[in-house]
Amino acid sequence: MSSENKIYFYPLWLRIWHGINALGIILLIITGISMNSGFEESVISFKLIITVHNYSGVIITLNYLLFFIGNMVTSNKKFYIIKPKNFLKRPMKQAYYYAWGMFHGMKAPYPLSEKRKFNPLQKYTYLAVMYIVVPLVIITGIGLMFPELIFNKIYNVSGVLITAVTHSAMGFFISIFLVIHLYIASIGKSPLDNFRSIVNGWHHI
Repeated sequence: MSSENKIYFYPLWLRIWHGINALGIILLIITGISMNSGFEESVISFKLIITVHNYSGVIITLNYLLFFIGNMVTSNKKFYIIKPKNFLKRPMKQAYYYAWGMFHGMKAPYPLSEKRKFNPLQKYTYLAVMYIVVPLVIITGIGLMFPELIFNKIYNVSGVLITAVTHSAMGFFISIFLVIHLYIASIGKSPLDNFRSIVNGWHHI
């Protein structure tokens, strides 16, 4: 395929971040489910599960700093800028395409280009996940690792309980996001094409 039909979307730093993030998130989901399952002992000891979960959380936190700083100092930040014009119309149009249009031969309403890395629905979702959900998971995770930092009571409710519920809820949201993310990534020239892109950096148009 000629270079005119592909764009270098994923620089090396972003690919390294994505790989570490993917492995860390999967470990956090598996160990998080195990910790909330109610079984204190399984094939792997409960203590080891907590250790793996905590270390994975620390790695994800440091890795998030790589993403945040990298996004601020490189041109990648331009892909996350939202324009107020047609704020709701654009993602709704993309949602219609995903739900009906692409199964009936409709052309993508927002094809990717050098100026557009994400369609509107992706952009809104990624912004919410990377700048709201992930920070909440990190902050509440740090709170649960160091409970002395948490307020004892918040409106007469245990601060630890609120922190734990928020952490689990955001973790569940990320789990759902991951499933949808993998499905959307399979929509391309071939089911594996977008996965190759995040490895070699080049996205086929």
